[in-house]
Amino acid sequence: MQEAFKIIIKNGGSYALKDLLPELEKELKLDDYEKERYEKTGYIHWQSMLYFYSIDCTKAGWLRKDKGVWSVTEDGKKALKMDPETFIRTATHKYREWKKQRGEIKEIENEQEIQEIQEDKTASYDQAFEGARQEIREYIEKFLPYEFQNLVAALLRGMGYYTPFIASPGPDGGLDIIAYKDPLGAEGARIKVQVKHRIDAKVSNQEVSALNGILQNGDMGLIVSSGGFSPAAIRILRSANNHIEKMDLDDLINLWEEYYDKLSQEDRQLLPLKKISFIAPEE
Repeated sequence: MQEAFKIIIKNGGSYALKDLLPELEKELKLDDYEKERYEKTGYIHWQSMLYFYSIDCTKAGWLRKDKGVWSVTEDGKKALKMDPETFIRTATHKYREWKKQRGEIKEIENEQEIQEIQEDKTASYDQAFEGARQEIREYIEKFLPYEFQNLVAALLRGMGYYTPFIASPGPDGGLDIIAYKDPLGAEGARIKVQVKHRIDAKVSNQEVSALNGILQNGDMGLIVSSGGFSPAAIRILRSANNHIEKMDLDDLINLWEEYYDKLSQEDRQLLPLKKISFIAPEE
């Protein structure tokens, strides 16, 4: 858990679980047991233990989770000063205190067996979510650039915007989509959208500056990037004299899920989803 915290902090304080797991595996010295899989579910022991103790850290106020992204809080950063044993014992104690306040502490005859069951249930939830999310990512990654652009335009329509301009395939002059809040563009800001579908390349600070340069008074800029954003690009976004927002692939998926019921039947077919429900572990 402490190594996971360090990696998250190194990456700005928030990090996607899909990126955290492979990086964490490289840093840890895992034994054979930790690398094995549970026979019943096929989940890997060390990952299940990570998910299990992440609940303790969440209840301790050290960690936040939001749709596959883990964030370390200021209290979590302070907790890293503890030695590993004190760190996990304190997190577990805080979790038990939370359970006690809810009146849910019961006598446990075989604590190791209960822990393994809880680890398994927690892994089922987190890995089910991450597995589904990864399937959606891979589906989108196969899109051609123009298909990805159409997906972004469909999302904006689902969010209540009109998209009178969507660039045709080919050179676009730095502008892919224009969106309005009403059919005439008389209400609110005009949104100028730049779409980058490059899985292995992050948006650069030069690209952010280019979008900033075509924004006029009252315009809002939006950059959508399937490959994410470089640290320099994020700094430029924060300091730009115009209002510019960013949207990475996970942001797009989150919004697509949120506004899915408001999409037209035709737009839904660009990224068709089926919602399911299951019991989640306490967090």
